[in-house]
Amino acid sequence: MIRSARSGPFAFSPRISARLCISALSSVLLFATLPFLASCGHKASAVTSTASLFPDSNAVPNWTHSPDIRTYPPAQLSEYIDGDAEKYLRANVQSTSTADYKFQNKFEATADIYSFSEPSGAKAIFDSEPASNAATPPLGDAARLYEQSLVFREGRYLVRVVAYEANPQIQQALLDLGKSIEQKLPK
Repeated sequence: MIRSARSGPFAFSPRISARLCISALSSVLLFATLPFLASCGHKASAVTSTASLFPDSNAVPNWTHSPDIRTYPPAQLSEYIDGDAEKYLRANVQSTSTADYKFQNKFEATADIYSFSEPSGAKAIFDSEPASNAATPPLGDAARLYEQSLVFREGRYLVRVVAYEANPQIQQALLDLGKSIEQKLPK
Protein backbone atom coordinates (compact mmCIF):
# COMPACT_ATOMS: atom_id res chain seq x y z
CA MET A 1 0.00 0.00 0.00
CA ILE A 2 1.24 3.43 -0.89
CA ARG A 3 1.28 5.79 2.04
CA SER A 4 0.87 9.51 1.89
CA ALA A 5 3.09 11.87 3.77
CA ARG A 6 -0.09 13.27 5.28
CA SER A 7 -1.80 11.48 8.10
CA GLY A 8 -5.22 11.68 9.61
CA PRO A 9 -8.73 11.24 8.22
CA PHE A 10 -8.04 13.22 5.00
CA ALA A 11 -4.85 11.45 3.99
CA PHE A 12 -4.96 9.97 0.47
CA SER A 13 -2.46 8.02 -1.53
CA PRO A 14 -0.71 9.98 -4.34
CA ARG A 15 -2.65 7.92 -6.92
CA ILE A 16 -6.03 8.83 -5.38
CA SER A 17 -4.96 12.48 -4.98
CA ALA A 18 -4.09 12.65 -8.70
CA ARG A 19 -7.47 11.16 -9.62
CA LEU A 20 -9.28 13.66 -7.43
CA CYS A 21 -7.35 16.57 -8.96
CA ILE A 22 -8.10 15.39 -12.50
CA SER A 23 -11.77 14.92 -11.64
CA ALA A 24 -12.01 18.35 -10.04
CA LEU A 25 -10.18 19.98 -12.96
CA SER A 26 -12.50 18.27 -15.45
CA SER A 27 -15.55 19.55 -13.58
CA VAL A 28 -14.19 23.10 -13.50
CA LEU A 29 -13.41 23.01 -17.24
CA LEU A 30 -16.84 21.61 -18.06
CA PHE A 31 -18.67 24.31 -16.10
CA ALA A 32 -16.39 27.03 -17.45
CA THR A 33 -17.11 26.02 -21.07
CA LEU A 34 -20.89 25.50 -20.72
CA PRO A 35 -21.76 29.16 -21.46
CA PHE A 36 -19.54 29.05 -24.55
CA LEU A 37 -21.07 25.79 -25.76
CA ALA A 38 -24.57 27.11 -25.14
CA SER A 39 -23.86 30.25 -27.16
CA CYS A 40 -22.53 28.15 -30.04
CA GLY A 41 -25.76 26.20 -30.09
CA HIS A 42 -27.78 29.40 -30.05
CA LYS A 43 -25.89 30.77 -33.04
CA ALA A 44 -26.46 27.59 -35.01
CA SER A 45 -30.19 27.78 -34.37
CA ALA A 46 -30.20 31.45 -35.45
CA VAL A 47 -28.55 30.44 -38.72
CA THR A 48 -31.10 27.77 -39.53
CA SER A 49 -34.14 29.75 -38.38
CA THR A 50 -33.36 32.73 -40.65
CA ALA A 51 -34.26 30.63 -43.70
CA SER A 52 -37.83 30.27 -42.40
CA LEU A 53 -38.34 34.04 -42.69
CA PHE A 54 -38.74 33.95 -46.48
CA PRO A 55 -42.33 33.91 -47.77
CA ASP A 56 -43.34 30.77 -49.62
CA SER A 57 -44.02 30.86 -53.33
CA ASN A 58 -47.26 32.67 -54.12
CA ALA A 59 -47.68 33.79 -50.48
CA VAL A 60 -47.13 37.20 -52.06
CA PRO A 61 -49.14 37.56 -55.29
CA ASN A 62 -47.06 36.93 -58.42
CA TRP A 63 -43.88 36.05 -56.49
CA THR A 64 -42.34 32.57 -56.53
CA HIS A 65 -39.03 31.55 -55.03
CA SER A 66 -36.59 28.82 -55.79
CA PRO A 67 -36.47 26.08 -53.18
CA ASP A 68 -32.77 26.76 -52.63
CA ILE A 69 -32.23 29.05 -49.64
CA ARG A 70 -28.56 29.63 -48.92
CA THR A 71 -27.38 30.51 -45.42
CA TYR A 72 -23.93 31.86 -44.56
CA PRO A 73 -22.52 31.97 -41.03
CA PRO A 74 -20.18 34.90 -40.28
CA ALA A 75 -17.03 32.90 -41.10
CA GLN A 76 -18.31 32.23 -44.64
CA LEU A 77 -19.89 35.61 -45.39
CA SER A 78 -17.06 36.64 -47.72
CA GLU A 79 -18.14 33.79 -50.03
CA TYR A 80 -21.37 35.72 -50.63
CA ILE A 81 -20.47 39.39 -50.14
CA ASP A 82 -17.36 40.07 -52.14
CA GLY A 83 -15.30 42.82 -50.52
CA ASP A 84 -17.91 44.11 -48.06
CA ALA A 85 -18.07 41.26 -45.55
CA GLU A 86 -15.79 42.99 -43.02
CA LYS A 87 -18.32 45.81 -42.56
CA TYR A 88 -21.01 43.26 -41.67
CA LEU A 89 -18.68 41.33 -39.38
CA ARG A 90 -17.82 44.55 -37.48
CA ALA A 91 -21.57 45.06 -37.01
CA ASN A 92 -21.81 41.53 -35.49
CA VAL A 93 -23.78 39.77 -38.20
CA GLN A 94 -24.98 36.38 -36.93
CA SER A 95 -26.17 34.89 -40.21
CA THR A 96 -27.07 35.80 -43.77
CA SER A 97 -29.71 33.95 -45.75
CA THR A 98 -30.56 34.55 -49.37
CA ALA A 99 -33.29 33.32 -51.70
CA ASP A 100 -33.98 33.87 -55.39
CA TYR A 101 -37.44 35.02 -56.45
CA LYS A 102 -39.27 35.61 -59.71
CA PHE A 103 -42.01 38.16 -60.24
CA GLN A 104 -44.71 37.05 -62.72
CA ASN A 105 -42.20 34.45 -63.97
CA LYS A 106 -40.42 37.31 -65.80
CA PHE A 107 -38.30 39.40 -63.46
CA GLU A 108 -35.68 37.92 -61.18
CA ALA A 109 -34.82 39.25 -57.74
CA THR A 110 -32.77 38.18 -54.76
CA ALA A 111 -33.86 38.65 -51.15
CA ASP A 112 -31.24 38.73 -48.40
CA ILE A 113 -31.97 38.61 -44.69
CA TYR A 114 -29.10 39.60 -42.39
CA SER A 115 -29.47 38.77 -38.71
CA PHE A 116 -27.33 40.76 -36.25
CA SER A 117 -26.66 40.20 -32.56
CA GLU A 118 -28.23 43.59 -31.73
CA PRO A 119 -30.50 46.09 -33.54
CA SER A 120 -27.56 48.53 -33.56
CA GLY A 121 -25.79 46.26 -36.08
CA ALA A 122 -28.67 46.43 -38.57
CA LYS A 123 -28.88 50.19 -38.03
CA ALA A 124 -25.14 50.66 -38.59
CA ILE A 125 -25.25 48.85 -41.95
CA PHE A 126 -28.44 50.65 -43.03
CA ASP A 127 -27.01 54.05 -42.07
CA SER A 128 -23.73 53.34 -43.89
CA GLU A 129 -25.46 53.10 -47.28
CA PRO A 130 -26.43 56.06 -49.49
CA ALA A 131 -29.92 57.48 -49.16
CA SER A 132 -29.87 59.62 -52.29
CA ASN A 133 -32.57 59.02 -54.91
CA ALA A 134 -34.50 56.77 -52.53
CA ALA A 135 -38.09 56.92 -51.36
CA THR A 136 -38.73 56.16 -47.69
CA PRO A 137 -41.74 53.83 -47.53
CA PRO A 138 -43.34 53.01 -44.17
CA LEU A 139 -41.68 49.63 -43.65
CA GLY A 140 -39.84 48.32 -40.60
CA ASP A 141 -37.87 50.74 -38.42
CA ALA A 142 -36.50 52.46 -41.55
CA ALA A 143 -36.63 51.71 -45.26
CA ARG A 144 -35.31 52.90 -48.62
CA LEU A 145 -36.87 52.10 -51.96
CA TYR A 146 -34.70 52.61 -55.04
CA GLU A 147 -35.55 52.01 -58.70
CA GLN A 148 -34.58 48.32 -58.51
CA SER A 149 -34.09 47.57 -54.82
CA LEU A 150 -35.60 47.81 -51.37
CA VAL A 151 -33.60 47.90 -48.14
CA PHE A 152 -35.16 48.01 -44.68
CA ARG A 153 -34.29 47.21 -41.10
CA GLU A 154 -36.53 45.84 -38.39
CA GLY A 155 -35.05 45.20 -34.95
CA ARG A 156 -31.91 43.12 -35.40
CA TYR A 157 -32.66 42.28 -39.05
CA LEU A 158 -31.62 44.01 -42.26
CA VAL A 159 -33.48 42.96 -45.41
CA ARG A 160 -32.38 43.72 -48.97
CA VAL A 161 -34.41 42.80 -52.06
CA VAL A 162 -32.75 43.49 -55.42
CA ALA A 163 -34.45 43.14 -58.82
CA TYR A 164 -32.24 42.53 -61.84
CA GLU A 165 -34.35 44.53 -64.30
CA ALA A 166 -36.03 47.90 -64.15
CA ASN A 167 -39.77 47.80 -64.73
CA PRO A 168 -42.63 50.16 -63.86
CA GLN A 169 -44.26 47.44 -61.71
CA ILE A 170 -41.13 46.34 -59.88
CA GLN A 171 -41.07 48.96 -57.10
CA GLN A 172 -44.57 48.06 -55.89
CA ALA A 173 -43.72 44.37 -56.26
CA LEU A 174 -40.56 44.85 -54.16
CA LEU A 175 -42.62 46.60 -51.49
CA ASP A 176 -45.15 43.76 -51.46
CA LEU A 177 -42.41 41.16 -51.02
CA GLY A 178 -40.70 43.31 -48.37
CA LYS A 179 -43.94 43.68 -46.38
CA SER A 180 -44.40 39.92 -46.42
CA ILE A 181 -40.85 39.38 -45.12
CA GLU A 182 -41.39 42.06 -42.45
CA GLN A 183 -44.47 40.19 -41.16
CA LYS A 184 -42.38 37.04 -40.66
CA LEU A 185 -39.57 38.75 -38.71
CA PRO A 186 -39.59 38.05 -34.96
CA LYS A 187 -40.52 41.11 -32.92
